Amino acid sequence: MSGMQEDLDAFEGGLGDALRRTGEGFAMEGRPLVDGGVMRGRRRQRRRRIAAVTGSVTALAVVGFGASYATGALGDGSGRGGSGVAAGPTARETLPAAKTSPGRGPELSAQQVIRTLEGLLPEGKVSGRSGRGTADRLGPWAHLVLDDGRGGAAIGVSVGTVDPNGTKAKQLLECPDKVFTPYDSCRTETLADGSRLTLLRGYEYPDKRVDTKRWNAHLVTPDGYSVDASEWNAPAEKGAAVTRDTPPLTEGRLKALVTSAAWRPVMNALDRAAPEPARQPSAQGQDGRTILRKFKSLLPPSAKVTAERGDDGYAYVVVDDGRGASLVQINVQPHMSDVEESLFRAGAEVLPDGTKVVTHKAPGEKGGAGVVMWTADTIRPDGLRVVVSAFNSGSQRTEATRETPALTMRQLKSVATSGKWAAK
Repeated sequence: MSGMQEDLDAFEGGLGDALRRTGEGFAMEGRPLVDGGVMRGRRRQRRRRIAAVTGSVTALAVVGFGASYATGALGDGSGRGGSGVAAGPTARETLPAAKTSPGRGPELSAQQVIRTLEGLLPEGKVSGRSGRGTADRLGPWAHLVLDDGRGGAAIGVSVGTVDPNGTKAKQLLECPDKVFTPYDSCRTETLADGSRLTLLRGYEYPDKRVDTKRWNAHLVTPDGYSVDASEWNAPAEKGAAVTRDTPPLTEGRLKALVTSAAWRPVMNALDRAAPEPARQPSAQGQDGRTILRKFKSLLPPSAKVTAERGDDGYAYVVVDDGRGASLVQINVQPHMSDVEESLFRAGAEVLPDGTKVVTHKAPGEKGGAGVVMWTADTIRPDGLRVVVSAFNSGSQRTEATRETPALTMRQLKSVATSGKWAAK
């Protein structure tokens, strides 16, 4: 289980490839250039495929459901093809400024990007300045600590490019799903110039194990640029004591920060993002809408659905049978024969059609007090894997609402082994 949790934690820490919404698990990080790297990447991918379905499939759920915030993508700092506030004030420029810019305007140094951010902030003592220029392969970014007299607070901004009409832009602007990522408020709006903006007031740790708040504004312009700003009520994102009740910038000032024309020279130094390729139909037709429809049709009549959502390869419902809320989720993954030996060894039940079934009862993985997870994990001779998990709470991050999940293990097995999953 420890290896599984490490992979899930890495996913939620902001892997850029997590934005690829596939039902097959996690993508490999980059494309290795030598055979040894390829082998390591395949082993890594295989471990992640195993992890994604051995325990909870929640990690897959957050992709596309407010991916920018829920998966921690704001921490990757990538500026070309995305945006994000990097993870701390120790980041440095890794490439010297180029003489010419790939964009329409001249390159800007890290110091110029930092000064842009500083010039947009209210009066106060500034320290801990760090950043990257527009020539940096990770993209322009600025980070500092502002003390307005009420306590030091970290503030960071990055500028990037994204296809404004693509799936990634939609994901970055989407409010997180509260089933997986609690927050205080989130709203989206379209501005007069056609830019789209999301303003979110949430927490550095979704389980709220410390009181660090993270407020975020994310802007995507019609011409394909993004500005992503986050602020905290502590002098560092992680590992620093809270210094104030709330971050220093109001929602209005945070909006003004990302929409300021002062970022236009930074944008102009960047090359435009290429249009995203047309999305291909998901394997075996297992798109979110199809999975959700089939899933709901297999639930017992007593399980009244109070919330639902689906994505390629994944769907969840929150049901209530009169005894309290219960989260039930399903992951449908074709072509998974490569993990059969690892996950379906001795002890697996083999059905007459060759389907192998294993069941697990374990504590929840996301910190909710008293939460348990019951799972039915299946794989068919053609490699189609269907995993169904149920919890005794409406979310893994909130305390248990009932003694056991709303579906029995027998019912979970019935859903996972249904012949409907093999059909289009």
